[in-house]
Amino acid sequence: MRNADGMVGRQGAAGVATGPGLGRRGVLGGMLGSVATLALPPLRARAQEAEASQAEQDAAESKPQAPEGQAFSFDDLSERMRLASLGTPREAEPAEGFFSELDYDDYQRIRFRPERARWQDDDAQFRVNAFHLGWLFEEAVAIYEVQDGIARKMTFSTDDFEYHDGISQPIPEHSDMPGVAGFRLNAPLNRADLFDELIAFLGASYFRALGRDNVYGLSARGLAVNTGLAEQEEFPRFTAFWLERPAPGDTRATIYAALESRSITGAYRFVVEPGETTVVDVTARLYLRRDIQQLGLAPLTSMYLFGDSDPGDFEDYRPRVHDSEALVLNTRGGQTFYRSLNNPPRLASSYLGALTPVSFGLVQRTRDFDHYLDAQAHYERRPSLMVEPVGDWGKGAVRLVEIPSDLEGNDNIVAFWVPDQPTREGDALEVAYRLHWGMTPPGAESSQHAHVLRARVGKGGISGVKSRPDRRKFVVDFEGGLLAELPPDADVTAAVTADRGEVVETVLSRIDGTDTWRLVTEVRAEPGSVVELRAAITGFGRELSETWLYQWVKE
Repeated sequence: MRNADGMVGRQGAAGVATGPGLGRRGVLGGMLGSVATLALPPLRARAQEAEASQAEQDAAESKPQAPEGQAFSFDDLSERMRLASLGTPREAEPAEGFFSELDYDDYQRIRFRPERARWQDDDAQFRVNAFHLGWLFEEAVAIYEVQDGIARKMTFSTDDFEYHDGISQPIPEHSDMPGVAGFRLNAPLNRADLFDELIAFLGASYFRALGRDNVYGLSARGLAVNTGLAEQEEFPRFTAFWLERPAPGDTRATIYAALESRSITGAYRFVVEPGETTVVDVTARLYLRRDIQQLGLAPLTSMYLFGDSDPGDFEDYRPRVHDSEALVLNTRGGQTFYRSLNNPPRLASSYLGALTPVSFGLVQRTRDFDHYLDAQAHYERRPSLMVEPVGDWGKGAVRLVEIPSDLEGNDNIVAFWVPDQPTREGDALEVAYRLHWGMTPPGAESSQHAHVLRARVGKGGISGVKSRPDRRKFVVDFEGGLLAELPPDADVTAAVTADRGEVVETVLSRIDGTDTWRLVTEVRAEPGSVVELRAAITGFGRELSETWLYQWVKE
């Protein structure tokens, strides 16, 4: 589905529509545990006071905000959120009035008026547009402008929006709003004379950005709390934003946000620099109200319905439908791990352990329209998103959660970093990372080794002969690096393992007339097995390719 702003609507795991690509996951009960162990400091932490004064607790009861004309800094916001963590969690409060009566169809008929964009009265390289309250976005979010260290509230009214015919509710004219659902920044991303969408914050702590020539695809969010566990997942939400007004000629925009949930509060800073690859520098200061079983840092959310690595049983004219096709992890040891995504028959989970990774993310490597054939969604233009940790993240793991889905409107892929150290009530953490959004962001594929060009799966056995139902065939093509320069008879080896399965046969050969090397392997497993596959090409005492990973759930 698409809303009036052209953003793709998504649905949560329970089938409830959750907005323009910023959908929330439902409760995920149970998981298939499987570990592909690689070898990722402790985050900077400081102890909070065991007890707060009554004055601090009273201050924490109020919603964090910068009143009109109040001095503002990131340190001020951080202290405000620390105090908020000592008080009672504030429940989301739906906005009253006609907003609560707007349904999905109504919401699609509302559009922000571009001529009402903020910051267009000077030479600023950014424009602020707001998202209307209503439908699933019921809580009013406050937005403040910061200039010369002073924060002033941005006000919005029904005059800022265009209401198309067919809305079921009467719209009051010239009516001030209590806040908005979120906002987006526009910038001259693709053309110097046109302000394109650059980054949008809408729904819980979800946000999305674009690099040059991209269309909206996967999302990031501020934090993941107990995602994919039996315990109910929390969805922390950004409750207020502070936007630094850029000076004329500034090429970067700075955004601050207050994050709140039952178990945690936080102060966030985002520094956004548009470009061929748009870069967002994130600093998060987090304050734990209670113990958290699993804290997910730098979470990413995407969609994989079907494709080469998992074609499924979809009767669709399109050969593949996905926002992302693989999870990529780059380690300090120079290895690149490429984990093909699945649309599994049941909830699945994998862990890629590491020590302070160079980067990890969800990628879309296939960029040819002919591989998708979707003239509306243009999946070939969906951005890849790589997370580059800043500082020492220590030991931990990238967790990948894959959720069964039968609709491309469902975000069914989640990936995030889980630190090894426990996260306890009273902890204060600071974490920094850099998000790279674009067609080919740094780290999306190995620059040193042959990369995974494609990975396909099929029935086991010999073509033209009866298939083997107890087997599965996996075909992985590698291209680039030193491997591309080697002759067909080069002394190279395919190293293939199958945890909880048996590798029956493996063949490695160079495809005639190309620089591509093809690995074909067949694996046997017992019904109900969750098989973790790993394959790479080695030779001359070194690794020659990325390491391909895959989880096969044998029904």
